[in-house]
Amino acid sequence: MSKHITVLAGDGIGPEIMTEALKVLDALVADGLDVTYEEQLFGGAGHDAKGSCLPDETLAACQKSDAVLLGAIGGPVYDQLPREQRPEKALLALRSKLDLFSNLRPAMLYPELADASSLKSELVAGLDLMILRELTGGIYFGEPRGIENSDQAGGGAPSNERRGYNTMVYNESEIARIAHSGFRIASQRNGRLCSVDKANVLEVSELWREVVTTVGQEYPDVELSHMYVDNAAMQLIRAPKQFDVMVTSNLFGDILSDAAAMLTGSIGMLPSASLDSSGKGMYEPVHGSAPDITGQGIANPLATILSLAMLLRYSFDDAQAANRIEMAVSQVLADGKRCQDIAAGAESISTKAMGDAVVEALNVVAVA
Repeated sequence: MSKHITVLAGDGIGPEIMTEALKVLDALVADGLDVTYEEQLFGGAGHDAKGSCLPDETLAACQKSDAVLLGAIGGPVYDQLPREQRPEKALLALRSKLDLFSNLRPAMLYPELADASSLKSELVAGLDLMILRELTGGIYFGEPRGIENSDQAGGGAPSNERRGYNTMVYNESEIARIAHSGFRIASQRNGRLCSVDKANVLEVSELWREVVTTVGQEYPDVELSHMYVDNAAMQLIRAPKQFDVMVTSNLFGDILSDAAAMLTGSIGMLPSASLDSSGKGMYEPVHGSAPDITGQGIANPLATILSLAMLLRYSFDDAQAANRIEMAVSQVLADGKRCQDIAAGAESISTKAMGDAVVEALNVVAVA
């Protein structure tokens, strides 16, 4: 049965990098991949054309499709909009509407880019870890939240002083479903799952650890360990290859996945996925819309192309097509082709040239 993708190019460099990813998809379709796609407006592009960063027709298309492929959203011009109307709020709304609770952030270092990492090559060469971040709960969504004046705060707060507060809250079911996701991913990899929390200080983390441990009994083939978040941050820098899969809360995952991203040398190389309970997902590069280089033809499209590979692997269960894309990217890097962000002072190629190179390499790896 044919699978259908909703494509959201978005803003900034989004349309440029999406063009190259669609070249790769078109090449696979020409070789027999049974996938169709449609493009919809999202983010600032939606606001400019429809008056909404998440137009109704875009949401409907995303809900009906089998997966969503996103470029990038946002830019300085949209920062002037009321907070609730900004592209970033539309992204949060779309994740919520699609119930995308499991955020997969791989950090894999290609051998050719080992010298681009901020760490010594011997510490990161061969790095291949996956961070699962719970995406729809925790402190980013917890209530109550707000900023209030001291006369509202009570409790002897000093006069003429404001107080800000947020609530970190998780239900057992929210923890259990991200734990199941983590154990399933770990069982497909090297069978090791590290759950990251702050159970020595936070009651919500006590519950997190208890629920993850209970869920772990259903996965005897996966080795479960626990680590406090401050130690996990240190260990990511000290010895990152000790990890296979890490699972953690929204806040901790946001921080740790960005730290892990820099181990790979460039955020321009990193894809991500956000999945629901059935495996439907939205796939996007980790990097942003990069308004400072928009239109210059120098943006690196590889993270978006690798996001397409993740889409084929996790939502369409097509490991063969996913492997083919990943092998093509490896071949391009082995051939010495680099966009500006990973060139390290050497000669670089354009966004379009990099997309063309991956398409050409697809044919090479297909023959191999």
